[in-house]
Amino acid sequence: MKSHETAARLTILVGENDQYRHRPLYAEIVHRARHTGLAGASVFRGMEGYGASSLIHTSRLLSLGEDLPVAVVIVDTREKITAFLAELDEVVTDGLVLVDEVEVHRCRTPPR
Repeated sequence: MKSHETAARLTILVGENDQYRHRPLYAEIVHRARHTGLAGASVFRGMEGYGASSLIHTSRLLSLGEDLPVAVVIVDTREKITAFLAELDEVVTDGLVLVDEVEVHRCRTPPR
């Protein structure tokens, strides 16, 4: 069985070392997303990147590999994503928050 629908993708780009109350910021975002009832969240650690400072962080250099870019990706309905943005205002003080429309195609195993 296949399903097709439109949804919103929320991507939050932060640094691996960013913290919120002594906890990794990406972990705080994932836990808040779960508590809010969003469909799911995934965290991806970047191999290389730079942000507002223009300083390149890469896993290839020991000195700069400590604060790699991290992307938290959440997909759900536009309404739920929009409501969750207020949660992010409290915790994300330095980062980039993106919302874009996506098409969701998923295969589901039929119930037995």
